[in-house]
Amino acid sequence: MTTTTKMNDFTEIITGRRSIRQYDPTVKISREEMTEILTETTLAPSSVNMQPWRFLVIESEEGKATLAPLARFNQQQVETSAAVIAVFGDLKNFEYGEQIYSEAVELGYMPQEVKEKQMAALTGYFNQIDPRDMKDVVLIDAALASMQLMLVAREHGYDTNPIGGFEKDKIAEAFGLNKDRYVPVMLISIGKAAVEGYKSVRLPIEQVAQWK
Repeated sequence: MTTTTKMNDFTEIITGRRSIRQYDPTVKISREEMTEILTETTLAPSSVNMQPWRFLVIESEEGKATLAPLARFNQQQVETSAAVIAVFGDLKNFEYGEQIYSEAVELGYMPQEVKEKQMAALTGYFNQIDPRDMKDVVLIDAALASMQLMLVAREHGYDTNPIGGFEKDKIAEAFGLNKDRYVPVMLISIGKAAVEGYKSVRLPIEQVAQWK
């Protein structure tokens, strides 16, 4: 198994990131390191800390064979990457609210009375929220985690590419997930680049930002 070197220069992490489409197929990522990458990914922010992101790490030959016909024009990434991580948003994320807030109390991050007040308010909120609004929330939160995942991966010495072109209406069921609960957000290929990614242009700040 090829080893990679961690990168501690944040400027290099963000300026050197490229979208990679062809990886070194001999490079694999251990379960231990992938767990570390995902753990650091989950430090991303989320609405009322419900952490609705869910990750499906597709790395086996069988898993990739299932994914391949759903990945449209991204076959090379599926075949050569160490893994493709399917990111989903959990529409029923509040099922973990009690666990999250109780642990916050146990760790001293939140007083018990605050937890009880928050949970009472959140229970009412989640019971009445429009499903379309809930979908918007989980898409935003899972997108924040997805960007964090790509930066964390680069810190670990790996390359990535976010993929939006896949069969979103089929992927959950293809892997045994409830499609009514888990909303597909994106695929993220991860591995070691075999071909250097292209540099790309960014619009000047004068065109994309305003001061009032």
